[in-house]
Amino acid sequence: MTPATILVIEDETPIRSVIRAAAESEGYVVYEAATAAHGLSLAQQERPSLIVLDLGLPDADGLVVCQSIRAWSSTPIIVLSARHTDREMARLLDAGADDFLAKPFSTLELQARLRAHLRRARMPSITRDDAPIRVGRLTVDRATRTLTKDDTVVHLTPTEWALLLAFVTHAGRTMTHQQLFDAVWGRSHGDAQQYLRVYVAHLRRKIEDDSLRPTLIITESAVGYRFAAID
Repeated sequence: MTPATILVIEDETPIRSVIRAAAESEGYVVYEAATAAHGLSLAQQERPSLIVLDLGLPDADGLVVCQSIRAWSSTPIIVLSARHTDREMARLLDAGADDFLAKPFSTLELQARLRAHLRRARMPSITRDDAPIRVGRLTVDRATRTLTKDDTVVHLTPTEWALLLAFVTHAGRTMTHQQLFDAVWGRSHGDAQQYLRVYVAHLRRKIEDDSLRPTLIITESAVGYRFAAID
């Protein structure tokens, strides 16, 4: 199997070195860029399997870089930042990021996230017997990995798609924060409630008629979430 390629766009040499060592120990090929301009150029040229992107680049905001890449590519993007408020995470989702890793981070955590996103990216896009699921005005087509609302395609990042799929395939059942965290991010450590609070809010804005009064993704206080039962 051809090894996955990782593009690291980070201006701090020590951090790039840590990421390179962590990725190469997993068998991945690594490309490095210290500026946004170089990173965008490499992204176009090399078409990496995954991108690790720092927000604090010297020549451009990492959010702008994320938006630029997302305009033509669905490659998973993991964003690095020392800022990790809910508002900041929401901005990253709006820009098209798939995951967020707060600095400082552990090598084991980084490697786990690389594996999880690459594993999800390699999942076949078309499978047998995956009939579309219809929920009210939504149609979730698992074969083509697309979501439509009133026949209009709704853009979802790979992480948002994974979260929606976890919900619809367990419709009517309450899933705990940890169960959803494991299903979407493929790991059992980290702040599950914080992650889900942000990602669920963002998904609700895309699929609910009124995200402040959700009827599809129901909060089960202190436990998790429940997706409305499918008729």
